[in-house]
Amino acid sequence: MKAKTENLMQAIISLSKQRGFMYPGSEIYGGISGMWDYGPLGLRLKQNVEKLWWRMFVENREDMYGLDSSVITHPDVWKASGHVASFADPLIDCKKCQSRFRADQIDVSLGCPDCSSHDFSEVRPFHMMFKTFVGAVEDSAAETYLRPETAQGIFLNFKNVIDSFHPALPFGIAQIGKAFRNEITPGNMLFRLREFSQMEIEYFVRPHDWEKYFEAWRTNINAWGEALGLRLQEIEVPAPERAFYSKRTIDFNFSYPFGQDELYGLAYRGDYDLQNHTKFSGKDLYYFDEATKERIVPHVIEPTFGVDRTILALLLSAYATEPDKEGTRTVLKLKPNLAPYTAAVFPLLSNKPELVLRAREIYQGLKSSLAVAWDDIGNIGKRYRRQDEIGTPYAITVDFETLEDGSVTVRDRDSMQQERVNETELAEYLRTKIA
Repeated sequence: MKAKTENLMQAIISLSKQRGFMYPGSEIYGGISGMWDYGPLGLRLKQNVEKLWWRMFVENREDMYGLDSSVITHPDVWKASGHVASFADPLIDCKKCQSRFRADQIDVSLGCPDCSSHDFSEVRPFHMMFKTFVGAVEDSAAETYLRPETAQGIFLNFKNVIDSFHPALPFGIAQIGKAFRNEITPGNMLFRLREFSQMEIEYFVRPHDWEKYFEAWRTNINAWGEALGLRLQEIEVPAPERAFYSKRTIDFNFSYPFGQDELYGLAYRGDYDLQNHTKFSGKDLYYFDEATKERIVPHVIEPTFGVDRTILALLLSAYATEPDKEGTRTVLKLKPNLAPYTAAVFPLLSNKPELVLRAREIYQGLKSSLAVAWDDIGNIGKRYRRQDEIGTPYAITVDFETLEDGSVTVRDRDSMQQERVNETELAEYLRTKIA
């Protein structure tokens, strides 16, 4: 089982680098753990995920407002939020090989995972925020942190959004952005990173309504999993394991090759954040209810979605090897609306100028409204395999019949079946397929 797990992860890492999905960060300098760069195809996949999320949870709703807040904030933000005092993981060292681990992720009775020694240090807290300085002088007065979550930027702008738009409760503020955590043991490719992206919502409700909206967002997260084609398993997080700000949390887990672990989360934060920012800033972050003429501090439901873990889950779920006429093919069975390219356009023979010219015309016509790739390298079989590997749902071949009647061959990635479609109907045909 361990070998199978390692083989699958290695296959994803190899494919990602070879085909331009992901590259190890700073690789030419030996790399840096917990950092990965998105290549051209990985960026397309990431953007498709983010666009789908934004459309589903912001654009298609009337109770949601978008935001893009700063990565660096006033240092008192993290004192108010509790991160300065509480945002730490338990650290333990192996005294023999000097390896460091999260104490809650190893079984010390089995010994050190690296050298099998049983000689460990005492467990101590390891602060996870990256420290930086603002201004020309690097002293304690200039110290602040890179944000470890996107949530606080939303709370800082809660009153601004109210004053600008006068939303009625309940309403949410959403953003997609980078967060930074100095993880003790990053690893498993995109699963545990030191720099990562979050899609996050803070949904503000009347205090007595929180359970109703908690259940609504529970349903929404499962609907998101279905939209991606991912199987989620809900885990109710017990009080001792919840984040310091949470009064109830559900983890939405995914079965990774290395075990089941968190993909998304849903937390009930109560009024913890707004009350603390009121206390530390001296600014009253209340909501005036026009209907009841009450001043209230809303409670918060927080659905959180990891972008990078979503990409990893999609690659793992979509990856397959299966027999074809030439032996075995590798294919990424991504949903058509998520795949980096909707279709690829080929000339049947790249050494026939008339086919290349017609294929380029069709490619340019589709490119204005759809994500399409041009591929004329190697024979047609190699092109099919290359597009299968990067998850392109449809391959369009321009042949001599095209020159006669305007029809092209469209090959389906998953079934490998082919059909003729007139070039004038091609764009609508593809849009219908990916809808």
